[in-house]
Amino acid sequence: MAQDQENFRDSIGTISEDGKRAWVFPKKPSGKFYQYRKLVSYILLTFLVVAPFIKINGNQFLMFNVLERRFNIFGFPFWPQDFHLFVISMIIGVVFIALFTVAFGRIFCGWMCPQTIFLEMVFRRIEFWIDGDRGAQMKLNRQPWNAEKIRKRVLKWAIFFIISFLIANVFLAYLIGSDRLLEYIIDGPLQHVSTLISLLIFTLVFYFIFAWFREQVCIIACPYGRMQGVLLDDKSIIVAYDHKRGEGENGRKKFRKNEDRDALGHGDCIDCFQCVNVCPTNIDIRNGTQLECVNCTACIDECDTIMEKVNLPKGLIRYASEDEIVKKEKFKFTPRLKGYTAVLVILTGILIGMLFLRNDLEANILRLPGQLYEHKEGNIISNVYTFKLVNKTTKDVDDVSFKLLSHKGRIELVRHENFIVPAQEMSEGTLFIEINSAALDGDKTNLKIGVFSGDEKIETTTARFLGPRSYR
Repeated sequence: MAQDQENFRDSIGTISEDGKRAWVFPKKPSGKFYQYRKLVSYILLTFLVVAPFIKINGNQFLMFNVLERRFNIFGFPFWPQDFHLFVISMIIGVVFIALFTVAFGRIFCGWMCPQTIFLEMVFRRIEFWIDGDRGAQMKLNRQPWNAEKIRKRVLKWAIFFIISFLIANVFLAYLIGSDRLLEYIIDGPLQHVSTLISLLIFTLVFYFIFAWFREQVCIIACPYGRMQGVLLDDKSIIVAYDHKRGEGENGRKKFRKNEDRDALGHGDCIDCFQCVNVCPTNIDIRNGTQLECVNCTACIDECDTIMEKVNLPKGLIRYASEDEIVKKEKFKFTPRLKGYTAVLVILTGILIGMLFLRNDLEANILRLPGQLYEHKEGNIISNVYTFKLVNKTTKDVDDVSFKLLSHKGRIELVRHENFIVPAQEMSEGTLFIEINSAALDGDKTNLKIGVFSGDEKIETTTARFLGPRSYR
């Protein structure tokens, strides 16, 4: 019997015994938690769609322009020079998810993951509307390709494709920026064929994921499910079946009216399989924590409904830890959680501090590769440099000039003197630094250079100056 109970671990719930795809037809969920999830999902859906079109101080609220290596997170722009800040932000996100996984299991997957939100709250709700509930969908899948099946399939697939196209447009707004996307739309698709092709590829990818691959993303592709084995312990609060109460001494048993289940030694589980039928990944939560479980709470709502119908207490399936079920221990803020929290607080503090210390304009001045110094009249030594100025703000920085701060000397720009660094752009050019040989510390001297906007110093940078060895 113990071996039979472990057979579920031999394969995942979406693969049949002969190794083929077992299509999941979940029952339409309902109940208290489902209503909460709908509210949270619609708020997050609105956020996901609107976020790339929100501007803070002229910066897109969220943007991940991988091609140009420009990222905006909550209105803060990150350039290639800020890559360390972006990495810290991502690490904070991973630690944050790990903390909540240790405490509350895979709650992110069931309540906040875009894959779950789009699949369960958009595509499957459309499927319930067109094809009907679980029984109707299974019947439609078995029946031959008659007029009814063709009409429903074409309607559903067409709507799925349109929604996938809209999602692809929003996804593109995150990648290239909403302003550029709107510009491309106004210009027309024929003016930007390469972008149109990319958009259609994204559309097909999203269509494939939400129309066919579906829950396989969570089970096969997503690595987060496998992190559970490392992060979860007996104190983690998860969607759990109370096996102590559900099994009793003699196991679960079908419900019979006016039967004294306690006297017979049977638990409160009436083996109705409704928790399995409503599961979007086709697992039996009564087998315990499994890779496929995304903590969507559909089984909680369905079980509570059944318990209410048979006049048994609710909560047979609920949010609980293994220690709470077995030892009746309440949730505690364990040393492990304190450690994750401390790391999260420290990293967040570091990021905030680095954001405040970050300059709005970043300057890099480097000697021109392969060029030696030049000896001029009056014991003047000249070095040639290239400079790059990155304006991270949404306003132009005008009247930009360079001044030597550490030594007496002269900086001469090639082609132009004071110039403008456009908003969110980079300016680069060439300059010469001339210093009297008597002021040099040796053949290699470190210089401190100030970048000014008018009379205001906005950045300080350094450069290496080469001179003759005899002037040490």
